[in-house]
Amino acid sequence: MVKQARAELTRQQIVAGAAAQFEKTGYGSTSMSDIVAGAGTTKGALYFHFASKDELAQYVIAEQHRMSIESVQAISATSSSPLEQLVMLTHEMARQIVEEPIVRAGIRLTLELSTFEGPVEPYADWIAASTDLAQRAKDAGQIKGSVDIGALGRFIPAAFTGVQLVSNVIARRADLTERVDEMWKLILPGIVSDALSGDVDTLVKSRWVPVAA
Repeated sequence: MVKQARAELTRQQIVAGAAAQFEKTGYGSTSMSDIVAGAGTTKGALYFHFASKDELAQYVIAEQHRMSIESVQAISATSSSPLEQLVMLTHEMARQIVEEPIVRAGIRLTLELSTFEGPVEPYADWIAASTDLAQRAKDAGQIKGSVDIGALGRFIPAAFTGVQLVSNVIARRADLTERVDEMWKLILPGIVSDALSGDVDTLVKSRWVPVAA
């Protein structure tokens, strides 16, 4: 048991070091030696857990994806309205990008590797979650009947991705919360039903607070 626990700690150390390095220099410019140095471990330990840089990168992406899916599930389980949940989800993604190194690394890797037929699941699942919430909001009378839900489900992740990338370039994401608020202030007036037309400012402020473990 002690040996297994030590191995798991080493694995976590490697993943954390790899995430930090991938976030800093990207997939192409990161070597296994860089990861070993950043993780403070040995090549032997690294190759015991991960056979290649690609396998390690895929693991980081999978961890980021797992965290995102857990957030979707947790937010969907709240008593908030579907439209509020849709806003909450983007703000939770923003929080994770700012606070979680694995999320930042996973997103960078997904964008870089997509050029070479990389993983599409993270974005496909995000689009599916956004589309589902948007459809529920439409069914609840929160979104105009004329809105194309499929287009909206695709647009929200795309818009958020652009917002967070520009925020990173300009302000190292220090202003990301404000920029996501701006995004919703532009989107919501065009999609909310007449009954909610006066509630846009309130909807923009929708937030989900993770429960501490």
